[in-house]
Amino acid sequence: MSARKFLVIVDETPECELAIIYAAKRAAKTGASVVALCIAATSEFQHWLGVENLMREEAEEEAQEMLDRVLTKMAPKLPAEPERKVVIANRIEGIRQAIAEDPAIMVLVLAAAQGSEGPGPLVSAIAGGQAGAYPVPITIVPGGLSEEEIDAIV
Repeated sequence: MSARKFLVIVDETPECELAIIYAAKRAAKTGASVVALCIAATSEFQHWLGVENLMREEAEEEAQEMLDRVLTKMAPKLPAEPERKVVIANRIEGIRQAIAEDPAIMVLVLAAAQGSEGPGPLVSAIAGGQAGAYPVPITIVPGGLSEEEIDAIV
């Protein structure tokens, strides 16, 4: 594993694929690697420990399945297999936790959604009031870029 890593968030949005492609190509070009993070949402239900544990296990299993689905689909476009990571937390806390746990993570890569609805909830949350709270630079890939355009800028 490389000492320098790019962190990308895996979900089932179209912009996720763009962020993965950018991060993978940029990492390959700079001798780094990619960490693909899937965040399983936490549950507020904490009255019955056995039920909460089961819900956490199911959330983690679903997150692993999403990583498998997305990364298998993206494999032909990636120069190397990303490191896989699952965190159980809300999205913002999960990203911070992953960065805190791995000091080799040097860049967070996100992609903005296209369309009139805005850049997407994650980009809005992080680029809004949260951007200065991250200990690493944040790269936001425009949602309309093609793979050829990504190749030209990485």
